[in-house]
Amino acid sequence: MVSAELALALLPLVLVLALCLAGLGLAVDQVRSADAARVAARAASRGEATRAVSELARSLAPEGSRVSVRVRGGEVEVVVEAPARSLLVGAPAASGRAVVPLEPGVEGGP
Repeated sequence: MVSAELALALLPLVLVLALCLAGLGLAVDQVRSADAARVAARAASRGEATRAVSELARSLAPEGSRVSVRVRGGEVEVVVEAPARSLLVGAPAASGRAVVPLEPGVEGGP
């Protein structure tokens, strides 16, 4: 009798654990995406080439992330979008965005 009750209670416990681990993975991806965007935006504001900035962001971001770099109006905007790594349908994706003014003396800067 006790083993049947344990078997029934084990499935919800495993599901809750899987949801907790998926949430933790999303939190880690979110922090990595935000950090990658921030570091890449700072590099771009110093005048680094767009290709080098994109590679820097990809090296810091979660696997399979998309990176976009835009320079406009004396500012650099870097957006890093990481794919959802959870197998759950409708799981959110992580993303990070950073906007930094161009350093003085950099082309297009103040």
